[in-house]
Parts: sequence; structure tokens; C-alpha cells
Amino acid sequence: MTAPNPPARTGADLLCETLLAHGVDHCFANPGTSEMHFVAALDRQPRMRCLLGLSEGVVTGAADGYARMAGRPACTLLHTGPGLANGLANLHNAKRAASPMVNVVGDHATYHLEHDAPLTSDIESLARPMSHWVARSPSADGLGEVAAAAVREARTPPGRIATLILAADHSWGATTAGVPAAAPLPRALPPDAAALLQAAAALKRGAGTVLLLAGDTLRAEGLALAARIASATGARLLAPQANARVERGLGRVMIDRVPYVVDKALAMLKETTSIVLVGAKAPVGFFAYPGKPGSMLPPGCEVITATRPGQDGLVALRELAERVGAVGAAAEAAARPMFAARRDLPLPAGALTAAAVAQAVVALLPEQAIVCDESVSSGREFFPMSWHAAPHDYLQITGGAIGIGIPLATGAAVAAPGRKVVTLQADGSAMYTLQGLWTQARERLDVVTVIFSNRRYAILHGEYVQTGAGVPGANARRLFDIEDPALDWVALARGMGVAAERAETAERFNAVLAAALKQGGPFLIEAVI
Repeated sequence: MTAPNPPARTGADLLCETLLAHGVDHCFANPGTSEMHFVAALDRQPRMRCLLGLSEGVVTGAADGYARMAGRPACTLLHTGPGLANGLANLHNAKRAASPMVNVVGDHATYHLEHDAPLTSDIESLARPMSHWVARSPSADGLGEVAAAAVREARTPPGRIATLILAADHSWGATTAGVPAAAPLPRALPPDAAALLQAAAALKRGAGTVLLLAGDTLRAEGLALAARIASATGARLLAPQANARVERGLGRVMIDRVPYVVDKALAMLKETTSIVLVGAKAPVGFFAYPGKPGSMLPPGCEVITATRPGQDGLVALRELAERVGAVGAAAEAAARPMFAARRDLPLPAGALTAAAVAQAVVALLPEQAIVCDESVSSGREFFPMSWHAAPHDYLQITGGAIGIGIPLATGAAVAAPGRKVVTLQADGSAMYTLQGLWTQARERLDVVTVIFSNRRYAILHGEYVQTGAGVPGANARRLFDIEDPALDWVALARGMGVAAERAETAERFNAVLAAALKQGGPFLIEAVI
């Protein structure tokens, strides 16, 4: 029996054509049977770059990294409800990062759902917590309109997760429907005049006021405007603990973050009388801890929302600069001390510690690199040091769901060819999505992955104490430590097709890192700390 000939043009073709017409030309995928006709449509569209992830967490995490650097959505292709569920953790991170993304989730043919086949599930209920918009394909003819709507939703500022559930029979069904014309992209909403008036008044009070920036305002123009405002008023400039993308390094504003550790955050903010939020939320603890507050702000602190996510933060900062007199050449000159100046760090020597790794990366980082940080507790030394690194983009885990680092770097490298990507990666969380190394090898991506190999979930040792649970005993240590056997990251990387070396001293790490940064393609360094 021969396979039937597919129709001349399918609903899947219309879907793919619409995505391309609306600016979505990368598809990170891990497909299954229900998606075969969409794969066939991709096969007929050489303009669509297709990238395979060997787990769905790699797929969604890579789409996140791509969006953060490209500023536009990629498409993911996932197999029914369980496939989507496998990718939900990094969809959570992407949602917290406000990364635009279009997910295509295949489902059974509409007439097959009544049979309750093994992969039948409530895909809508799985998708909604990690999506801003969820829709089912209405028909083969209707796939163009629903795909166009998905892209519009994804590109709604500051960036949204759109999930389209694609029925198999709609995918293979014949259609002659045309591709919907691309409409003007949604724009960020203007800030509220009353909110800006209140924010300007708080900023003019100077000492005791914090200006907290998030989103696009953490790039060059926003940071420069904020530095002028802070310099003119005496307000303090900060960023949230977790941010999707920050422009860092020499010549850029030295903005600090609210610390993760509650006691440090409380100490940093204890004198704050007013906080002005630009696209940010008021700082809170990552978790609840016995006897400690959930808000990091002191009692009675005035919280002023200058802009909400989705409103134009740059417009708000320009207006605030005008209102507080932070304009002109004199204001720019006064703000110059807030910009990082060159301070050459020596290469570390002796024992290889987390701080030594951070110091070496700062010293050797090439111009316009992209740093993807999921080093968790081991990498806390890097961020303050990185003021004095070469200019770079800093991407980090945003939603706390570990397993983002390697996929994030994969997508960032796809979006920004020609720029070196450096991943600062904790060993425990790397095991969630180490399959991303294989995608880096297949695509010849220019990524250097640094594994902080302390062979433990170090952060959990600290959290055990911070929550008042006591000192970890034998059973607790068995749940926190990942030795006996120790992970062999050199072997794991080489098994994925990625060259790798191990370093156990600072001198060895310096040499391996310098060599890795000079060569092309993926490379992994296991830093035994």
C-alpha cells in the first residue's frame, strides 16, 4: 500500500507561510507524529531555519535566548500535552523575562480526540499558566488568521507567550486561503502623566529615593537617562535581582541589583523612603523565610509605579529627566562617574575558586560578548566585577526554574552570529538540559560553557540554614550533593560532540579559557571549585 499524496497546499503550509510573512523565521523543535505535516511544510520553506532540541526544555529555553537577543519571536514546535509539559519550566522563565514566543503544540486530529488515545490531554490547561494567550486551530483555512493573531500577541510589549494548539487534521487538510497581511506591530503604551508627576516629585527629594529599572531601560539609552536622573537628584539607581538582558561593561552605567539573599536586600534598602518603579515590580523575597519579611522595603516606604510592563519606559525616563533638570551637556558630564572606567584585573593564581573563575572571565571576556548566567550561588562574584569587563550583554535566569543556562546560550548564539557567547553554568542545573550542548555542536555555535563544578546543589545548603531547618544531616546531604559518583563533564560534553577540558587550578583555567575564547565553535570547561 502506498502512502497517499498530500494535497497541493495544506493548513500547515498556510501556518508556516503566515509565520514567515509576519517575521518568524526560526523554529526550535522537538516534533512527533501529530506534527508531521507541519514538518513537511517546514521542509518546503527553506527560509525557515529549523533547529532540533533533544529535549523540550532545550527548545523553549533556546527560543527564550533567541528572543532576548533578536528582539522578536521564534516559533517552537512541541508534541502534544506531554511535550509541552516537558518545556514548561523554561516557558516560565521566558514569561518572567517578557520574551516574545510563539509555541505550536501539535494535537490529535479533532475526530480522534473522542477515543482518548494515550497522548490525549488537556493542553489548554497545561499551557495557560505559562502563556499569555492560548488558542486552538479552527480549521485548515483558519490557520493563517490564528497564526497572525499569535504573532501579534507575542509581539505585544513588553513581550508575550502565545500558544497555538494545532490539530493534526487541520495541519494536513487542504486549503486555498491566503496569507493574512501583516498589520502594524503593537506599540508600548504611553506612561501615565499623573504617575510621572508623582515619580518626579519623589526623585527631587533625592536621598532615600530608589529608581528601580527593568526591561528595555536596562540598555544603553535607558541606563544613560537614569544615570543623569540619579546624578541630578541624589536618588539611588538599582535593577531587580533577575533581569532578561542588561548592557554591562566598560563605558556603561554601573547599576547594581537587589540581592537575592534577604538579609542583604533588607540592608541595601533599609534607608529607602520612596521607590520609583520603571517597568519593575517592588522587590520581594524569592521565598518566604521564618521570621523574615516578604517585602524587601522598609515599613512606610512609598511605592510609585512610573510605568508598568507594557508601557514605554524610555519615554518615561526622558520625561523624568526633563522634570528634574537632568538634561544637557552639564547633566551628562555630571553622570560620567556612574559609567564604568577601565580597571585591569589581574588573572587569578593558585586555587580555583568561584571568585577566581569570575575574575578570569572578566579579565578575558572579548568585546561584545554575550554572557548567559545560570551559575546560581557560585557566580555571585561575577556581576559586580563585570562592570570592568569589556562591553557585553548579560542574560540571566529570570523565573528561578533551573535548566535555562545552556539552552539560553544556544538561542542567543543563533540570534547573534559573530558574537562570542559565554555561559556561566552551575553543574546541578546544567544536568536538566545538557542536551543543549548537542544542538550547539550540530549548529556549530560559538559558545564557551564554564561549568562551576562544586558537585553539589550549593544553594540548597544555604537555603536549609536560612529556612531554619538546621544543619544538613546525612539524608539531607544525599539530596543536596551530586558526587559518588562525580559528574564527568568532560566526558559528557565530548559525548554531545563538544570539545572540553577540565581545570583544577586558576592557572590552568586561565589558559584553557583564553584558548577557548580564541577558537570558534562550542567548547566546555569544567572548573573544579
